[in-house]
Amino acid sequence: MEMLTPKQIVTELDKYIIGQDNAKRAVAVALRNRYRRSKLSPELAEDVTPKNIILKGPTGVGKTEIARRIAKLVRAPFVKVEATKYTEVGYVGRDVESMIRDLVEASVRLVKDEKFENVRAQAENVANTKIRNIIYSKLKMTKSEEPENYQEVLLQEIKDHKHDDEIIEMEVVEAPKAIEIIPGNQDGGISEMLSGFMPKRKRLRKLSVKQARNIIVDEESSKLIDMDAVQEEGMRRAEQEGIIFIDEIDKIAMSRGNNSGADVSREGVQRDILPFVEGCTVSTKYGIIKTDYILFIAAGAFHVSNIEDLIPELQGRFPVRVELDNLTSEDFYKILTQPKNAITKQEIELLKVDNINLSFDDEALREIAKIAEMENESNENIGARRLYTIMEALLEKISFDAGDDHPVVDVKVTKQFVLNALGSTISNYDMSKYIM
Repeated sequence: MEMLTPKQIVTELDKYIIGQDNAKRAVAVALRNRYRRSKLSPELAEDVTPKNIILKGPTGVGKTEIARRIAKLVRAPFVKVEATKYTEVGYVGRDVESMIRDLVEASVRLVKDEKFENVRAQAENVANTKIRNIIYSKLKMTKSEEPENYQEVLLQEIKDHKHDDEIIEMEVVEAPKAIEIIPGNQDGGISEMLSGFMPKRKRLRKLSVKQARNIIVDEESSKLIDMDAVQEEGMRRAEQEGIIFIDEIDKIAMSRGNNSGADVSREGVQRDILPFVEGCTVSTKYGIIKTDYILFIAAGAFHVSNIEDLIPELQGRFPVRVELDNLTSEDFYKILTQPKNAITKQEIELLKVDNINLSFDDEALREIAKIAEMENESNENIGARRLYTIMEALLEKISFDAGDDHPVVDVKVTKQFVLNALGSTISNYDMSKYIM
Protein backbone atom coordinates (compact mmCIF):
# COMPACT_ATOMS: atom_id res chain seq x y z
CA MET A 1 0.00 0.00 0.00
CA GLU A 2 1.33 3.45 -0.85
CA MET A 3 2.18 5.58 2.16
CA LEU A 4 0.03 8.61 1.36
CA THR A 5 -0.99 10.99 4.11
CA PRO A 6 -4.69 11.96 4.41
CA LYS A 7 -3.88 15.38 2.90
CA GLN A 8 -2.15 13.76 -0.07
CA ILE A 9 -5.10 11.41 -0.58
CA VAL A 10 -7.56 14.33 -0.60
CA THR A 11 -5.30 16.22 -3.04
CA GLU A 12 -5.37 13.24 -5.41
CA LEU A 13 -9.16 12.93 -5.11
CA ASP A 14 -9.53 16.65 -5.87
CA LYS A 15 -8.19 15.95 -9.38
CA TYR A 16 -11.34 13.98 -10.19
CA ILE A 17 -14.05 14.93 -7.67
CA ILE A 18 -15.29 18.45 -6.94
CA GLY A 19 -16.27 19.39 -3.39
CA GLN A 20 -17.50 16.84 -0.83
CA ASP A 21 -14.53 17.60 1.45
CA ASN A 22 -16.05 15.86 4.48
CA ALA A 23 -16.50 12.59 2.59
CA LYS A 24 -12.98 12.79 1.15
CA ARG A 25 -11.51 13.42 4.60
CA ALA A 26 -13.43 10.48 6.10
CA VAL A 27 -12.23 7.94 3.52
CA ALA A 28 -8.69 9.40 3.56
CA VAL A 29 -8.46 8.87 7.33
CA ALA A 30 -9.89 5.34 7.02
CA LEU A 31 -7.28 4.54 4.41
CA ARG A 32 -4.40 6.02 6.40
CA ASN A 33 -5.53 4.06 9.46
CA ARG A 34 -4.86 0.88 7.51
CA TYR A 35 -1.26 1.92 7.02
CA ARG A 36 -1.00 2.87 10.69
CA ARG A 37 -2.40 -0.53 11.67
CA SER A 38 0.22 -2.29 9.53
CA LYS A 39 2.94 -0.67 11.69
CA LEU A 40 1.52 -1.99 14.98
CA SER A 41 2.58 -5.17 16.72
CA PRO A 42 0.66 -8.25 15.52
CA GLU A 43 -1.05 -8.58 18.91
CA LEU A 44 -2.35 -5.02 18.87
CA ALA A 45 -3.11 -4.98 15.12
CA GLU A 46 -5.42 -7.96 15.54
CA ASP A 47 -7.77 -5.86 17.67
CA VAL A 48 -7.80 -2.80 15.37
CA THR A 49 -10.65 -3.03 12.86
CA PRO A 50 -11.69 -0.51 10.17
CA LYS A 51 -14.19 2.23 10.99
CA ASN A 52 -16.80 1.58 8.31
CA ILE A 53 -18.45 4.56 6.64
CA ILE A 54 -21.97 5.49 5.49
CA LEU A 55 -22.22 8.18 2.82
CA LYS A 56 -25.60 9.90 2.63
CA GLY A 57 -26.49 12.02 -0.38
CA PRO A 58 -28.45 12.17 -3.64
CA THR A 59 -27.32 10.30 -6.72
CA GLY A 60 -24.57 11.81 -8.84
CA VAL A 61 -22.76 13.78 -6.12
CA GLY A 62 -19.67 11.56 -6.00
CA LYS A 63 -20.32 8.75 -3.48
CA THR A 64 -19.29 5.86 -5.73
CA GLU A 65 -16.54 7.85 -7.43
CA ILE A 66 -14.85 8.64 -4.11
CA ALA A 67 -14.75 4.95 -3.14
CA ARG A 68 -13.62 3.80 -6.60
CA ARG A 69 -10.88 6.43 -6.89
CA ILE A 70 -9.55 5.75 -3.42
CA ALA A 71 -9.21 2.03 -4.19
CA LYS A 72 -7.47 2.79 -7.48
CA LEU A 73 -5.17 5.25 -5.74
CA VAL A 74 -3.61 2.58 -3.52
CA ARG A 75 -4.30 -0.41 -5.82
CA ALA A 76 -6.58 -1.99 -3.21
CA PRO A 77 -9.01 -4.79 -4.15
CA PHE A 78 -12.40 -3.14 -4.69
CA VAL A 79 -15.92 -4.26 -5.55
CA LYS A 80 -19.12 -2.25 -5.85
CA VAL A 81 -22.33 -4.09 -5.07
CA GLU A 82 -25.99 -3.08 -5.03
CA ALA A 83 -27.78 -3.91 -1.78
CA THR A 84 -31.04 -4.35 -3.71
CA LYS A 85 -29.64 -7.30 -5.69
CA TYR A 86 -29.42 -9.53 -2.66
CA THR A 87 -32.06 -11.71 -1.04
CA GLU A 88 -32.00 -13.18 2.43
CA VAL A 89 -30.95 -16.79 2.87
CA GLY A 90 -33.73 -19.19 1.85
CA TYR A 91 -34.95 -17.12 -1.11
CA VAL A 92 -33.98 -17.67 -4.74
CA GLY A 93 -31.46 -15.06 -5.80
CA ARG A 94 -27.98 -13.80 -5.07
CA ASP A 95 -26.80 -14.30 -1.49
CA VAL A 96 -24.83 -11.69 0.46
CA GLU A 97 -21.81 -13.99 0.81
CA SER A 98 -21.12 -13.61 -2.92
CA MET A 99 -19.82 -10.05 -2.33
CA ILE A 100 -16.87 -11.53 -0.41
CA ARG A 101 -16.15 -14.03 -3.17
CA ASP A 102 -16.34 -11.21 -5.73
CA LEU A 103 -13.79 -9.25 -3.69
CA VAL A 104 -11.41 -12.22 -3.60
CA GLU A 105 -11.75 -12.65 -7.38
CA ALA A 106 -11.00 -8.96 -7.89
CA SER A 107 -8.00 -9.19 -5.58
CA VAL A 108 -6.49 -12.24 -7.30
CA ARG A 109 -7.04 -10.60 -10.69
CA LEU A 110 -5.31 -7.42 -9.45
CA VAL A 111 -2.25 -9.32 -8.24
CA LYS A 112 -2.19 -11.42 -11.40
CA ASP A 113 -2.20 -8.29 -13.59
CA GLU A 114 0.69 -6.84 -11.55
CA LYS A 115 2.75 -10.04 -11.93
CA PHE A 116 1.90 -10.21 -15.65
CA GLU A 117 3.18 -6.66 -16.06
CA ASN A 118 6.51 -7.66 -14.48
CA VAL A 119 7.09 -10.49 -16.97
CA ARG A 120 5.39 -8.88 -19.96
CA ALA A 121 8.60 -7.91 -21.77
CA GLN A 122 9.95 -11.45 -21.48
CA ALA A 123 6.62 -12.96 -22.63
CA GLU A 124 6.44 -10.56 -25.59
CA ASN A 125 9.91 -11.65 -26.75
CA VAL A 126 8.76 -15.28 -26.74
CA ALA A 127 5.51 -14.33 -28.53
CA ASN A 128 7.32 -12.35 -31.25
CA THR A 129 9.70 -15.25 -31.86
CA LYS A 130 6.81 -17.74 -32.17
CA ILE A 131 4.97 -15.44 -34.58
CA ARG A 132 8.17 -15.00 -36.60
CA ASN A 133 8.46 -18.79 -36.91
CA ILE A 134 4.81 -19.10 -38.05
CA ILE A 135 5.19 -16.39 -40.70
CA TYR A 136 8.55 -17.75 -41.84
CA SER A 137 7.17 -21.29 -42.21
CA LYS A 138 4.37 -19.93 -44.44
CA LEU A 139 6.89 -18.54 -46.91
CA LYS A 140 8.43 -21.98 -47.63
CA MET A 141 11.72 -20.51 -48.78
CA THR A 142 14.88 -22.55 -49.25
CA LYS A 143 18.11 -21.38 -47.65
CA SER A 144 19.40 -20.19 -51.03
CA GLU A 145 16.26 -18.09 -51.62
CA GLU A 146 16.34 -16.52 -48.18
CA PRO A 147 17.75 -12.96 -48.07
CA GLU A 148 20.65 -12.34 -45.73
CA ASN A 149 19.62 -12.00 -42.07
CA TYR A 150 16.00 -12.32 -43.17
CA GLN A 151 14.77 -13.96 -39.96
CA GLU A 152 16.34 -11.21 -37.82
CA VAL A 153 14.81 -8.53 -40.05
CA LEU A 154 11.41 -10.26 -39.92
CA LEU A 155 11.59 -10.49 -36.12
CA GLN A 156 12.36 -6.77 -35.86
CA GLU A 157 9.44 -5.93 -38.17
CA ILE A 158 7.12 -7.98 -35.94
CA LYS A 159 8.44 -6.13 -32.85
CA ASP A 160 7.77 -2.84 -34.66
CA HIS A 161 4.13 -3.96 -35.26
CA LYS A 162 4.50 -3.86 -39.06
CA HIS A 163 2.72 -7.22 -39.43
CA ASP A 164 -0.08 -6.64 -36.90
CA ASP A 165 -2.87 -6.90 -39.51
CA GLU A 166 -1.46 -10.00 -41.22
CA ILE A 167 -3.56 -13.18 -40.77
CA ILE A 168 -1.85 -16.33 -39.49
CA GLU A 169 -3.00 -19.75 -38.32
CA MET A 170 -2.10 -21.07 -34.90
CA GLU A 171 -3.33 -23.54 -32.31
CA VAL A 172 -5.27 -21.95 -29.48
CA VAL A 173 -6.33 -23.53 -26.19
CA GLU A 174 -10.11 -23.35 -25.81
CA ALA A 175 -11.25 -22.04 -22.44
CA PRO A 176 -13.46 -24.61 -20.66
CA LYS A 177 -17.05 -23.53 -20.18
CA ALA A 178 -18.14 -22.86 -16.61
CA ILE A 179 -20.72 -25.28 -15.23
CA GLU A 180 -23.74 -23.70 -13.54
CA ILE A 181 -24.49 -25.82 -10.48
CA ILE A 182 -27.06 -23.66 -8.67
CA PRO A 183 -29.07 -20.80 -10.20
CA GLY A 184 -28.02 -17.41 -8.86
CA ASN A 185 -24.32 -18.39 -8.49
CA GLN A 186 -24.64 -19.53 -4.87
CA ASP A 187 -22.39 -22.56 -5.24
CA GLY A 188 -19.35 -20.98 -3.51
CA GLY A 189 -17.18 -21.29 -6.63
CA ILE A 190 -17.79 -25.05 -7.14
CA SER A 191 -18.63 -24.50 -10.84
CA GLU A 192 -15.31 -22.72 -11.48
CA MET A 193 -13.40 -25.46 -9.62
CA LEU A 194 -15.05 -28.21 -11.68
CA SER A 195 -14.42 -26.35 -14.94
CA GLY A 196 -10.72 -26.29 -14.03
CA PHE A 197 -10.61 -30.13 -14.11
CA MET A 198 -12.04 -30.31 -17.63
CA PRO A 199 -9.48 -31.28 -20.31
CA LYS A 200 -8.01 -28.41 -22.29
CA ARG A 201 -8.59 -28.74 -26.03
CA LYS A 202 -6.71 -26.99 -28.80
CA ARG A 203 -8.02 -25.97 -32.17
CA LEU A 204 -6.58 -24.22 -35.20
CA ARG A 205 -7.71 -20.62 -35.56
CA LYS A 206 -7.09 -17.82 -38.03
CA LEU A 207 -5.99 -14.70 -36.16
CA SER A 208 -4.32 -11.41 -36.87
CA VAL A 209 -0.74 -11.13 -35.63
CA LYS A 210 -1.93 -8.61 -33.03
CA GLN A 211 -4.54 -11.05 -31.64
CA ALA A 212 -2.06 -13.95 -31.71
CA ARG A 213 0.52 -11.90 -29.80
CA ASN A 214 -1.96 -11.14 -27.01
CA ILE A 215 -2.93 -14.81 -26.67
CA ILE A 216 0.69 -16.02 -26.62
CA VAL A 217 1.72 -13.30 -24.15
CA ASP A 218 -1.04 -14.41 -21.76
CA GLU A 219 -0.01 -18.07 -22.09
CA GLU A 220 3.69 -17.35 -21.61
CA SER A 221 3.05 -14.99 -18.70
CA SER A 222 1.08 -17.72 -16.94
CA LYS A 223 4.09 -20.04 -17.28
CA LEU A 224 6.48 -17.42 -15.89
CA ILE A 225 4.56 -16.61 -12.69
CA ASP A 226 3.73 -18.77 -9.69
CA MET A 227 -0.07 -18.89 -9.62
CA ASP A 228 -0.12 -20.37 -6.12
CA ALA A 229 1.80 -17.32 -4.87
CA VAL A 230 -0.56 -15.04 -6.81
CA GLN A 231 -3.62 -16.61 -5.19
CA GLU A 232 -2.01 -16.48 -1.74
CA GLU A 233 -1.16 -12.78 -2.15
CA GLY A 234 -4.63 -12.10 -3.58
CA MET A 235 -6.25 -13.65 -0.52
CA ARG A 236 -4.00 -11.63 1.80
CA ARG A 237 -4.80 -8.36 0.05
CA ALA A 238 -8.53 -9.03 -0.01
CA GLU A 239 -8.44 -9.76 3.72
CA GLN A 240 -6.19 -6.87 4.79
CA GLU A 241 -6.78 -4.16 2.15
CA GLY A 242 -10.12 -5.00 0.50
CA ILE A 243 -12.84 -2.37 0.09
CA ILE A 244 -16.51 -3.26 -0.48
CA PHE A 245 -18.81 -0.44 -1.54
CA ILE A 246 -22.46 -1.26 -0.80
CA ASP A 247 -24.64 1.09 -2.83
CA GLU A 248 -28.38 1.70 -2.43
CA ILE A 249 -28.31 0.59 1.20
CA ASP A 250 -31.23 2.95 1.89
CA LYS A 251 -33.42 0.70 -0.29
CA ILE A 252 -33.18 -2.11 2.27
CA ALA A 253 -33.87 0.16 5.26
CA MET A 254 -37.25 -0.40 6.92
CA SER A 255 -39.70 2.48 6.82
CA ARG A 256 -40.84 3.50 10.30
CA GLY A 257 -44.10 1.96 11.43
CA ASN A 258 -44.07 -0.70 8.72
CA ASN A 259 -42.93 -4.22 9.60
CA SER A 260 -44.72 -6.32 7.01
CA GLY A 261 -44.47 -7.42 3.42
CA ALA A 262 -41.33 -6.44 1.54
CA ASP A 263 -39.86 -4.69 4.59
CA VAL A 264 -39.43 -8.04 6.34
CA SER A 265 -37.27 -9.24 3.45
CA ARG A 266 -35.26 -6.01 3.54
CA GLU A 267 -34.53 -6.52 7.22
CA GLY A 268 -33.49 -10.09 6.38
CA VAL A 269 -30.89 -8.79 3.91
CA GLN A 270 -29.58 -6.38 6.57
CA ARG A 271 -29.23 -9.26 9.02
CA ASP A 272 -27.39 -11.30 6.37
CA ILE A 273 -24.97 -8.42 5.73
CA LEU A 274 -24.31 -7.96 9.46
CA PRO A 275 -22.01 -11.00 10.07
CA PHE A 276 -19.67 -9.98 7.26
CA VAL A 277 -19.41 -6.41 8.52
CA GLU A 278 -18.90 -7.65 12.10
CA GLY A 279 -16.26 -10.13 10.97
CA CYS A 280 -16.59 -13.79 10.03
CA THR A 281 -14.96 -16.40 7.81
CA VAL A 282 -16.06 -17.18 4.27
CA SER A 283 -15.10 -20.16 2.14
CA THR A 284 -13.93 -19.30 -1.39
CA LYS A 285 -12.36 -21.40 -4.13
CA TYR A 286 -8.96 -19.97 -3.10
CA GLY A 287 -9.38 -20.77 0.60
CA ILE A 288 -10.87 -19.32 3.79
CA ILE A 289 -10.95 -15.52 4.19
CA LYS A 290 -11.66 -13.46 7.32
CA THR A 291 -13.78 -10.36 6.77
CA ASP A 292 -12.74 -8.59 10.00
CA TYR A 293 -10.38 -6.12 8.30
CA ILE A 294 -12.28 -5.40 5.07
CA LEU A 295 -13.37 -1.76 4.85
CA PHE A 296 -17.10 -1.44 4.12
CA ILE A 297 -18.40 1.82 2.66
CA ALA A 298 -22.18 2.02 2.38
CA ALA A 299 -24.07 4.70 0.48
CA GLY A 300 -27.60 5.79 -0.22
CA ALA A 301 -29.78 8.80 -0.92
CA PHE A 302 -32.03 8.17 2.12
CA HIS A 303 -34.87 10.24 0.62
CA VAL A 304 -37.67 8.05 1.99
CA SER A 305 -35.87 6.34 4.86
CA ASN A 306 -33.16 7.46 7.30
CA ILE A 307 -29.90 5.91 8.44
CA GLU A 308 -31.68 5.36 11.77
CA ASP A 309 -34.15 3.04 9.96
CA LEU A 310 -31.41 0.45 9.49
CA ILE A 311 -31.34 -2.24 12.18
CA PRO A 312 -29.39 -1.01 15.25
CA GLU A 313 -26.72 -3.71 14.99
CA LEU A 314 -25.88 -2.67 11.43
CA GLN A 315 -25.86 1.02 12.32
CA GLY A 316 -23.34 0.27 15.07
CA ARG A 317 -20.97 -1.26 12.54
CA PHE A 318 -20.91 1.96 10.50
CA PRO A 319 -19.67 4.50 13.07
CA VAL A 320 -18.57 7.13 10.54
CA ARG A 321 -21.47 8.96 8.86
CA VAL A 322 -20.99 11.68 6.26
CA GLU A 323 -23.68 13.71 4.52
CA LEU A 324 -22.71 14.83 1.02
CA ASP A 325 -23.78 18.27 -0.23
CA ASN A 326 -26.07 19.02 -3.14
CA LEU A 327 -24.18 20.45 -6.09
CA THR A 328 -24.46 24.19 -6.78
CA SER A 329 -23.91 26.04 -10.06
CA GLU A 330 -20.37 26.85 -8.87
CA ASP A 331 -19.73 23.13 -8.30
CA PHE A 332 -21.06 22.34 -11.77
CA TYR A 333 -18.77 24.99 -13.27
CA LYS A 334 -15.77 23.41 -11.54
CA ILE A 335 -16.85 19.93 -12.68
CA LEU A 336 -16.91 21.22 -16.27
CA THR A 337 -13.45 22.78 -16.05
CA GLN A 338 -11.19 21.25 -13.40
CA PRO A 339 -11.18 17.40 -13.31
CA LYS A 340 -8.78 15.47 -15.51
CA ASN A 341 -11.73 13.59 -16.98
CA ALA A 342 -14.09 16.60 -17.31
CA ILE A 343 -16.98 15.99 -19.73
CA THR A 344 -15.99 19.06 -21.77
CA LYS A 345 -12.51 17.59 -22.34
CA GLN A 346 -14.09 14.29 -23.38
CA GLU A 347 -16.42 15.97 -25.90
CA ILE A 348 -13.55 18.01 -27.37
CA GLU A 349 -11.45 14.88 -27.96
CA LEU A 350 -14.39 12.85 -29.31
CA LEU A 351 -15.34 15.45 -31.93
CA LYS A 352 -11.70 16.01 -32.88
CA VAL A 353 -11.88 12.52 -34.43
CA ASP A 354 -14.33 13.95 -37.01
CA ASN A 355 -12.25 17.09 -37.72
CA ILE A 356 -14.23 19.39 -35.42
CA ASN A 357 -12.25 21.66 -33.13
CA LEU A 358 -14.72 22.26 -30.30
CA SER A 359 -14.14 24.92 -27.65
CA PHE A 360 -16.18 26.47 -24.84
CA ASP A 361 -15.96 30.04 -23.61
CA ASP A 362 -16.28 30.80 -19.91
CA GLU A 363 -19.73 32.39 -20.13
CA ALA A 364 -21.10 29.32 -21.90
CA LEU A 365 -19.79 27.00 -19.18
CA ARG A 366 -21.32 29.17 -16.44
CA GLU A 367 -24.67 29.12 -18.27
CA ILE A 368 -24.53 25.33 -18.56
CA ALA A 369 -23.75 25.11 -14.83
CA LYS A 370 -26.67 27.41 -14.01
CA ILE A 371 -29.08 25.32 -16.11
CA ALA A 372 -27.84 22.11 -14.46
CA GLU A 373 -28.56 23.53 -11.00
CA MET A 374 -32.05 24.70 -12.04
CA GLU A 375 -32.84 21.34 -13.66
CA ASN A 376 -31.91 19.48 -10.49
CA GLU A 377 -34.00 21.85 -8.37
CA SER A 378 -37.12 21.68 -10.53
CA ASN A 379 -36.90 17.97 -11.46
CA GLU A 380 -35.34 14.91 -9.84
CA ASN A 381 -31.92 15.71 -8.39
CA ILE A 382 -29.47 13.49 -10.27
CA GLY A 383 -26.36 15.44 -9.35
CA ALA A 384 -23.49 15.71 -11.83
CA ARG A 385 -25.19 13.24 -14.18
CA ARG A 386 -27.40 16.16 -15.18
CA LEU A 387 -24.44 17.57 -17.12
CA TYR A 388 -24.46 14.54 -19.44
CA THR A 389 -28.12 15.18 -20.29
CA ILE A 390 -27.50 18.88 -20.95
CA MET A 391 -24.32 18.30 -22.94
CA GLU A 392 -26.03 15.75 -25.20
CA ALA A 393 -28.88 18.18 -25.93
CA LEU A 394 -26.40 21.01 -26.49
CA LEU A 395 -24.16 19.15 -28.96
CA GLU A 396 -26.77 16.89 -30.56
CA LYS A 397 -26.80 18.61 -33.97
CA ILE A 398 -23.02 18.95 -34.12
CA SER A 399 -22.51 15.28 -33.18
CA PHE A 400 -25.13 14.13 -35.70
CA ASP A 401 -23.75 16.17 -38.60
CA ALA A 402 -20.14 15.20 -37.86
CA GLY A 403 -18.61 12.23 -39.60
CA ASP A 404 -18.95 13.45 -43.19
CA ASP A 405 -15.70 14.03 -45.05
CA HIS A 406 -14.93 17.68 -44.58
CA PRO A 407 -11.95 19.87 -43.69
CA VAL A 408 -11.26 20.88 -40.11
CA VAL A 409 -14.09 23.02 -38.68
CA ASP A 410 -13.82 25.28 -35.64
CA VAL A 411 -16.91 25.36 -33.40
CA LYS A 412 -17.00 27.70 -30.43
CA VAL A 413 -19.76 27.22 -27.85
CA THR A 414 -20.77 30.64 -26.54
CA LYS A 415 -23.46 31.72 -24.09
CA GLN A 416 -25.74 32.60 -27.02
CA PHE A 417 -25.09 29.15 -28.52
CA VAL A 418 -26.26 27.59 -25.22
CA LEU A 419 -29.34 29.84 -25.05
CA ASN A 420 -30.32 28.97 -28.62
CA ALA A 421 -29.78 25.21 -28.18
CA LEU A 422 -31.51 24.97 -24.80
CA GLY A 423 -34.09 27.71 -25.30
CA SER A 424 -37.12 25.55 -24.56
CA THR A 425 -35.58 24.33 -21.31
CA ILE A 426 -34.82 27.87 -20.16
CA SER A 427 -38.31 29.12 -21.05
CA ASN A 428 -39.76 26.44 -18.76
CA TYR A 429 -37.91 28.05 -15.87
CA ASP A 430 -39.20 31.48 -16.86
CA MET A 431 -42.78 30.19 -16.89
CA SER A 432 -42.33 28.51 -13.51
CA LYS A 433 -42.11 31.96 -11.90
CA TYR A 434 -45.80 32.47 -12.64
CA ILE A 435 -47.05 29.00 -11.65
CA MET A 436 -48.13 28.59 -8.02
